[in-house]
Amino acid sequence: MKVNYQYASPSMCLQQGDQTVLGLSPDLSRDEKVSFVGKLKRPLVFRDAMLMLRQIVISDMRQKKKERVEFFTWLDGEIERRMLQHEQYMPGVRENLEKGMNELKLHLGENHTKIKDLLQLKNNIKKEIDEHDIWRDYNKLERDFWKFIKERDLALWYVLDPVITVHPDQVSFEAFSLDESTYGCLSVAMEEFELLEKPRLGTTNIDFSAKLAKEMERFRTYTKVELSVNPGGFTVDTGIMPEYLEKKIDLPETWIKGFNQVSSAASLGGVDINLSPVDMYDICSFLRRHKAHESPRYMKWILEPGKPVEIVFEPFGTVLTLKAVYTGEKRREEKIWGRRRWLVIEKIIPLSQSFKVRLLGFGMPQFIMADMGTMRMTIGFSSWSSNDWVKGTAFNILGGYIGNGNYDEVYPLMKEHRCLSLDDIYARLAGASKSSNKAGAGMLMRRGEGYFDPIKDRVRFRQLCNVPIPGELYETTEMELKVQEHLEEGMGHFRIKTTSKKEFVAAHSFKMPNPKYEHWKYRGTEDYRRQYDPTQTELIIDQDGQISKVSCKCKEFNKGPRNISAPCSHILALYVISSKYLKLELKPDREYKMNDIMEMLL
Repeated sequence: MKVNYQYASPSMCLQQGDQTVLGLSPDLSRDEKVSFVGKLKRPLVFRDAMLMLRQIVISDMRQKKKERVEFFTWLDGEIERRMLQHEQYMPGVRENLEKGMNELKLHLGENHTKIKDLLQLKNNIKKEIDEHDIWRDYNKLERDFWKFIKERDLALWYVLDPVITVHPDQVSFEAFSLDESTYGCLSVAMEEFELLEKPRLGTTNIDFSAKLAKEMERFRTYTKVELSVNPGGFTVDTGIMPEYLEKKIDLPETWIKGFNQVSSAASLGGVDINLSPVDMYDICSFLRRHKAHESPRYMKWILEPGKPVEIVFEPFGTVLTLKAVYTGEKRREEKIWGRRRWLVIEKIIPLSQSFKVRLLGFGMPQFIMADMGTMRMTIGFSSWSSNDWVKGTAFNILGGYIGNGNYDEVYPLMKEHRCLSLDDIYARLAGASKSSNKAGAGMLMRRGEGYFDPIKDRVRFRQLCNVPIPGELYETTEMELKVQEHLEEGMGHFRIKTTSKKEFVAAHSFKMPNPKYEHWKYRGTEDYRRQYDPTQTELIIDQDGQISKVSCKCKEFNKGPRNISAPCSHILALYVISSKYLKLELKPDREYKMNDIMEMLL
């Protein structure tokens, strides 16, 4: 997807007396001309939070292969240029130097007092000769090569210009990592600002360069900082017109899909663990001091009800006991890969009052929410560093966002109010069913026109791109169509029960195509005329609403890792069905069919 960003000038820090203006240039190609001017009450907290957000977007945990093709092309041209220069200028230089050396030899015997000066002149002439040596600057060329590689990688930063949204109650900054595995959102409440003019609501990209980050690093306790989002751009008062800046970007499809899938994952329920800054420091300190060079590389969270949380770091086998106490009712163990990505949190540990870690289950993402008073940081990590948000689990299906729903009604409602909970959407669009309203909200997020705020459990209006996202990036997938077919099969084979451990067990027999149907090898057998086979799909949901176990007999599920990280359409359909009945009061170890459930509801 090709996108053009247009900025009136680069973002910059301007000094106006004892006041520092942090000028962020918004994208001029958007319909909504966002503007915001306000003095920060805690500029150092904002500085470190924004610098952490930048660390997220430039982070890349993928294995990198060195590509020197472009460098050697440039090097060949540079060598050829220097050889031509050598052939053009060196003959004359050599003749002049030889003549000068002969004259000096004649005068050496006559004027011994000038020998020292002549030796110095000789050394200077030798330096001039060396300057024309084509191999003299080899080391410098090699340093330039690495600088070139670094600058080429940082050019990808243009793809990831942060998205800033001015809401009625807060200003949010969103960004996505280079490897598409980490999401960051900084939410700054309006109480943090002393507003100097009325904000204009909307969403825009901002030019946030490495140069601007270095300027922000210079903020100190005595610095008075004014945040200004100005469509007119910024310039130093020298009479020079602002520098118009345009970026033409080819956004990867996975980047757009992943950014939008984060919202679906953030709306899912999970296990919440409240950590103190000391606990988070202990985790990051261990990760900083220990780097695993062999597998397995995960940290296992051991959660015992009423006991301190323990983390086992593999392959070291080290157990770290936190001060946080697990308040759940069931013992559980959660494994997390890609743990070194957690180090991006280090910068805001001293600034945070507390952290909330949300674990969604094996193979599922994790979210960390840092409370910094009037500022909140939400960080989302996918299951593995090499795994983006598009692969694996279909988060929009697990969240119940299937199909378009009543998107045409949800969009104008959200654009008007900017921030609403799902219950508010249901109440304001009572003419449609809850499932239709939820699907409409899901389509809003999939089209990049909204995101889910897990801190306040609300859907917020936000347009990710300055142009509409192509339909193929948000259209209903083949997996969703299969799930929809399973949902239309009926509830005749659906059954549920609860265990003595308060676990919710759901089972269903969906239709699975019979591979032997009308196959000539099986002519005359029962398999030849049987079009479908029944599946045996089952999932277990614990008391925290988290999927703890899944199973299915279909080929699609069994050819993968056979867990929730790669569910089949039958498991997703069963989860959508069973999520409607999780709040029912059921007798332990008694199986309920659909007729029994209807009698309870009636």
